[in-house]
Amino acid sequence: MEAFVSKVLDQVDIHILDVLQKDATISNAELARRVSLSPPATHTRVKRLEAEGYINRQVAILDQEKLGFDLLCFVFISTNIHQEKELETLESALRSMPEVLECHCLTGEYDYLLKVAIKDRKGLDSFIRKLNRLGISRLQTNLSLREIKSSTVLPIAAEEQEQPDSL
Repeated sequence: MEAFVSKVLDQVDIHILDVLQKDATISNAELARRVSLSPPATHTRVKRLEAEGYINRQVAILDQEKLGFDLLCFVFISTNIHQEKELETLESALRSMPEVLECHCLTGEYDYLLKVAIKDRKGLDSFIRKLNRLGISRLQTNLSLREIKSSTVLPIAAEEQEQPDSL
């Protein structure tokens, strides 16, 4: 792979990232038109942004309900585990569970928050039993009744439009 020199993002980079995060299927020619660059220059910038880690991956976002995953759950976990090796084992187990869409290490009352997609109540019962085998000391499960907002779009374009208050 070609080596890229890291630099601070300019407005064109931010514009490219903003367009791609809203529609990663856009052609390079259309992306170039939207950001007012030539297609080769746009391609080079996208490759640099990927190499520098600004673009982690491009995915299709699937419809959970159409695929039969009727329960979206938020599971709060507390553990009495304090040894580094045991925590690494727990986190590795959580990462390997296909039901877990997201796992966050928290401050506060609970140690972890999981976002979990489950097909039905039987699946939820099975998942909780699986968690309990990991040495969880406390667990709280909340079911989502309906989704109000779900987005993967970071507000990077809004940042560039903000102007500092003049004095």
